Amino acid sequence: MQRKVIWVVLLLVGSTTSYAQMDKYLKDSIPNAWVESELFDPTLPSEDRWWNTFNDSVLSRLIVEAVENNYDILMAADRMDQSRANMRMQQSGFYPKIGVEAAWMPQQSQTGRTQHGSAQVDLSWEVDLIGSIRNRAKSQKEMFNVSQSEYNAVLVSLCAQVASTYINLRVAQNQLYVANINLKSQEDILKIAEARYSAGLVSALDVAQAKTVYESTKAIIPAWEAQSICYSNALSVLLGKYPWQMRKELQAYQRLPNPPSKIAVGIPAQIVRQRPDVTAAEKTILSKAAYVGATKADWWPKFYVHGSFGYNSENFKDFVNKDNMVWQIGPSIRWNIFTGLENNQATKLAKAQLDESINNYNQTILIALEDVDNAMNFYAKSIDQIKANASAVDQAKLTLTLSLDLYTQGLSGFQNVLDAQRSLLSYENAYVDVAGTSLQQLILLYKALGGGWQLENVPTTAKKK
Repeated sequence: MQRKVIWVVLLLVGSTTSYAQMDKYLKDSIPNAWVESELFDPTLPSEDRWWNTFNDSVLSRLIVEAVENNYDILMAADRMDQSRANMRMQQSGFYPKIGVEAAWMPQQSQTGRTQHGSAQVDLSWEVDLIGSIRNRAKSQKEMFNVSQSEYNAVLVSLCAQVASTYINLRVAQNQLYVANINLKSQEDILKIAEARYSAGLVSALDVAQAKTVYESTKAIIPAWEAQSICYSNALSVLLGKYPWQMRKELQAYQRLPNPPSKIAVGIPAQIVRQRPDVTAAEKTILSKAAYVGATKADWWPKFYVHGSFGYNSENFKDFVNKDNMVWQIGPSIRWNIFTGLENNQATKLAKAQLDESINNYNQTILIALEDVDNAMNFYAKSIDQIKANASAVDQAKLTLTLSLDLYTQGLSGFQNVLDAQRSLLSYENAYVDVAGTSLQQLILLYKALGGGWQLENVPTTAKKK
């Protein structure tokens, strides 16, 4: 971070923000470490493409393809090109402006026909002694840097969005898988109830209850099938394709990805440095500070050099004769002594915008730290939930097995089997939900960390379509 540089710049331009307060914030408010947990490693990972830690080749391929073709990324690249053009336009003020003018005017009068020709090269150059052009160019250059950070922010968001949608797709498919597995088990139990009823061992109530459980499970399957289609459509759009183009490719069932055993999160100071929104806020401060300097430079006189060279003749045949040569060159000065307080108000406006950008920078850092801390806590708690749900599923399976054995032996009623069936389906659904939620929290954590530490290495061409 260029905090000391920012500090010096703000001091020079005379921001009304409390310097002591900002200095204290930068030194004291950022903690040295996150809350300790065996799940997190306080070092930065050697591999910046965090999605590879899921060991899911389909997810990795989808993210790379989205980075290449997503229209939000392409629009962010267009905005960066616009900002670069604005920067070049502002930097053009360093160079002289040269114009060429030529004319040929034949004329018929009572005295005869004459031909008048002229050609002239004009030069105008503002000598930037006070720094007006320099500061404006610097301000626009920092805004170009802001557009680069905003491009990275879109990239971070896109990678997280693709991963999140992919996890939602796999959750829907796993819920569908759980429903089908339970449906098959319930069908087998229905057949047992029907056989016992046919043998006169139980009443028709057992069969009706078994069918009720079977049909209720069967009824939830279309909803999960529809969810799977919706998420595959969403992935297609994120990849810059028509909604149905990825449906066939992604329809095959696949288990949820396994998260890494330990998450590399670095330290808070590193997060502040690498998050695109923080770097964008920092560059915005530098841009606004430079613009304050530019408005102050407008209070002083501007210096110019003007010159011209050319030929002017009524005899076209002798047009380039030295006697027809005209030229002039010389310096000039212009100083707006009174502008109706416009310059003073322009500087006040620029300072107010600078103060706003400083406050935005401070707020952005706070939000960044909050995002990371929240995601770490939610992810840690979700791991505990997964363990508890896994144990509940094991017990539910055991309960169903035992209750079914007792029922087939005639030692227990069918109600215990019904309760065990419903409980197993509920606990398995809950396990899939919690596992998916845990992965979503991990994605949010990676996004909060900055979504990657060397985003320029992510394969992307940002080509215009």
